[in-house]
Amino acid sequence: MRAPGTRSARGIIVWAALAIILAVPLSFAASSPQLEWRGPIYIAAGFAGVVGLALMLIQPLLIGGYLPGFTPYQARRVHRWVGTALVAAVVVHVAALWITSPPDVVDALLFDSPTPFSAWGVIAMWAVFLVAVMVALRGRLGLRPRTWRLVHTGLVLVIVAGTVIHSVLITGTMETLSKAALCALVIIATLKVIADIRFRPGKRNPQDGTIADAR
Repeated sequence: MRAPGTRSARGIIVWAALAIILAVPLSFAASSPQLEWRGPIYIAAGFAGVVGLALMLIQPLLIGGYLPGFTPYQARRVHRWVGTALVAAVVVHVAALWITSPPDVVDALLFDSPTPFSAWGVIAMWAVFLVAVMVALRGRLGLRPRTWRLVHTGLVLVIVAGTVIHSVLITGTMETLSKAALCALVIIATLKVIADIRFRPGKRNPQDGTIADAR
């Protein structure tokens, strides 16, 4: 058992590291020359995408119990709130792009866009919306916990893969190296929590399969 002081120091280090990891790509994006002469709606669209990618790193850290200061119950609740924020970021991203260039958004939604990154973004978007609908209707769907876990995990993998490919292929507001690092961390964190939930010995939450020893 760790001493309280050790746990406190570890918590400060973890939260400080996460803050730096998220602040660096956001700060680079804020100072991007791509934003010069751009309107506020276009900038909002770009930043909603960046925020969405950042939230995708927080999600597995919460559900895997890697962020200190939360009980398992609290971590699951915050996970749902962050999921709601992710849906909002996607809506703002797409809606703002629609306002700035409706034909491009229509082409993307119809998978008729000449830019390869558009299709991956649309796939990730629909997967995000599908997860949101599943969460909202979970009680009515009557899925067994194992079925829910498998479907949810599969959709999460689609979201992460689609978003990362979408982000990497875009030459936009995000700086290249910090974007690549953030995408890599999202992939690593997601795969790590999936592996931990599947293989780590210990008690799982019977409703959603999350690890019950959240720190």
